[in-house]
Amino acid sequence: MPTAIAVTSADLVLPPTDRHTPSAAVLPPPDAQPLDAALAALDLLVEQHGHVVVLHPSAAPAAHVRRLHTVRALLESDRIALVPLDLPPLGVAVVARQLRQLSLCDFGPGIVASAARLLSHYVYAGAVLASVARLDRVPVTLKAHAKSWVPGSQFAVLANPAPQLVRLGTPGERPPAGPDFATAMVWARGRLPSDWPTRTLAPAWRIDSVQEAALPAASPAWWGTAKLVEFAAYLPDLPVLHQLVSSVRRETCTWCGIDLIGDRCGFCAAPLAPPETRAHGRPVAALGPAAPMPHAS
Repeated sequence: MPTAIAVTSADLVLPPTDRHTPSAAVLPPPDAQPLDAALAALDLLVEQHGHVVVLHPSAAPAAHVRRLHTVRALLESDRIALVPLDLPPLGVAVVARQLRQLSLCDFGPGIVASAARLLSHYVYAGAVLASVARLDRVPVTLKAHAKSWVPGSQFAVLANPAPQLVRLGTPGERPPAGPDFATAMVWARGRLPSDWPTRTLAPAWRIDSVQEAALPAASPAWWGTAKLVEFAAYLPDLPVLHQLVSSVRRETCTWCGIDLIGDRCGFCAAPLAPPETRAHGRPVAALGPAAPMPHAS
């Protein structure tokens, strides 16, 4: 069975790219699922798939993140990876779908888990906002804050891979700098009546295809306003994703022994040991797995 991919809300599960792409499991917050039910659900996923990779936004509510760590600790399982991503909600949904595609390939669970951080660097995630007055996740100038109070103002904001902010409707307006590789785009409407992502941004970025999705419930809080249209450009083709992940040197986690790419294990959270340490067995205790978050809920 392929490695299971799980997310923290149903609106982070984008439609599959083809009939082979598996879906993702949803792990609800504590107020929507009792602890015993959460334990049973995740235990069943591990039983059925062998390993589970849980993606969640780094900005997810603290109670929800504590629940994930609590369940993992109570199950005493080293086959559950908890992977936070510092992306807007729609960007997290995009990476989750990419991992769902990769789960069918010849990659071990450690490679799939650590691929999430790699793929996030290739996601161009942003939004069109009616105001940036409450935006605190992207640097905003005082001038832009002031212009947020002008009726009818709109801003194109790119949060990843590098912050950019453009006020729309100004002379010589240019979209934020985009990817220099072939991408597709998914976009989601909030309470802002704008087609700027499809009308202007997609042609400027030479997007190959555009898909509309439902706006994640967490997006208004992430962007500081409900008057938004969120978008994310990403690598859509599985052969390209496979080649990208395959091109990265594989390492072995010196703590739990699983294969990985990058500098940190997705399953035990241990950082990759320095080269001089790897040849002498397990590193010092400081490289041990991250302790579970306290206070079960």
